[in-house]
Amino acid sequence: MGAVPKHRITSRRRKNRRAQTWAAPSLPHLITCPECGEMIRPYHVCRNCGTYRGRQVLAAKEG
Repeated sequence: MGAVPKHRITSRRRKNRRAQTWAAPSLPHLITCPECGEMIRPYHVCRNCGTYRGRQVLAAKEG
């Protein structure tokens, strides 16, 4: 026998609960690369200059 709710969940309470997960998608948090000034995601390698935490880890993109 499964669990049965004691009280009916009102539509307002149900919508309030769902509003937390179905909120408008937020923009990803971006920071500026200290080397080239490009907008990058935190804790990721800069795709423009190829640096991560002050070290060159990828070949810089030409062009």
